[in-house]
Amino acid sequence: MTDSSTLSDYQGAEESALLRILRQAGARRILSAPAPDLGLADIQPFPFMAVVGQTEMRVALMLAVINPAVGGVLLIGPRGTGKTTVVRSLTGILPNVEVSDCDDEVLPEDLQHESARVLYPDCWEKYKAGESISHYEPVKIVELPLNARLEDVVGGINERVAVQQSRIKLEKGILARAHNHLLYIDEVNLLADDIVDAILDAAAQGMYTVRRGAMAGTYRARFVLIGSMNPEEGRLRPQILDRFGLRVNVRGLMTSEERVEVYNRVRAYRASPTRFVREWEMVTAETREEIIAARELLKETTLDENAVELGIKLVQALDIDSHRAEYTLFEAARAHAAADGRNQASIADIRAVAPLALRQRQSEFMVNFYHQQAEEDDQIRARLDELSGTPASETPSQSTVDES
Repeated sequence: MTDSSTLSDYQGAEESALLRILRQAGARRILSAPAPDLGLADIQPFPFMAVVGQTEMRVALMLAVINPAVGGVLLIGPRGTGKTTVVRSLTGILPNVEVSDCDDEVLPEDLQHESARVLYPDCWEKYKAGESISHYEPVKIVELPLNARLEDVVGGINERVAVQQSRIKLEKGILARAHNHLLYIDEVNLLADDIVDAILDAAAQGMYTVRRGAMAGTYRARFVLIGSMNPEEGRLRPQILDRFGLRVNVRGLMTSEERVEVYNRVRAYRASPTRFVREWEMVTAETREEIIAARELLKETTLDENAVELGIKLVQALDIDSHRAEYTLFEAARAHAAADGRNQASIADIRAVAPLALRQRQSEFMVNFYHQQAEEDDQIRARLDELSGTPASETPSQSTVDES
């Protein structure tokens, strides 16, 4: 037998044990073998429109995906009330998102400026040559695990590349991978403070910078932030709570009819997820089209003067200091109007979203703090009058000092 001999040379001969082993181990068997069942499951989220009740939670989430400027949603409620199920179901009603194929994550809209030729030379050449620089893909739910480290969240040095290739490379973190998608943090109240701060800062700015020694990288991080928590397991710091735009108090359904319907739908879904999803396919597609239309209408949706006046008066009457209150209130009202097919938000829209936008923004501690500070200031001025012999009426007022 020569080196050039093959198994085909022995087609007519009686197959020996050795030939049988070689034939079974060859590429022919590997290529013809059926793909093994690795136990991987197809993702079939529960249909968003099949959720029973929980109207406020679903409205808040829809407002956030129509207008990301709302600032995300925080779901607060006990376990087993459907918070995670509803969040994961959002992917079914969201339109595909445009994703860049360039290293700098540049989209065609970014190349409309004169400076783009210098800022993104490689992508600029491809775009001007008529090549595609982006593609569309379904929106993803990027879930942040509770055991995530700060390096996992913001990114850092790729240790594998450093060891194997002896070079330093910055790797994207979870925040960068969530760009143009949804970032979901379950049990957000149990995360470490430094991780929560990094996430909220990135969400507010739409980008973040990672510095590791002499290396630095700035990544885009425009995503819809959704958090959920069980108040029985701990509270959020006030400054973190303030960074979420809308807050929803989630409770279990109370009527027997609704609870029975929940049982029936969950049972049908678990019996055959594919069939159940297809049964809701039509209404899901209609909802997706409505969201697309609302996003387009939002670009020209304004607030009428009466709505603005009422919103400001409401924030002042509630003694809310944070300016995020009226910003969230007005952006949510615009999204609510756009979802209703109107290009101007009115008092009715303010009324509809006010509890979501202003809930839990009052701070009794801060009200008492400023009251105590005012009393202390009065005591200081009274002592000054006593010591200087100057009547209080001759003492310049604080407003006069500020104006000067």
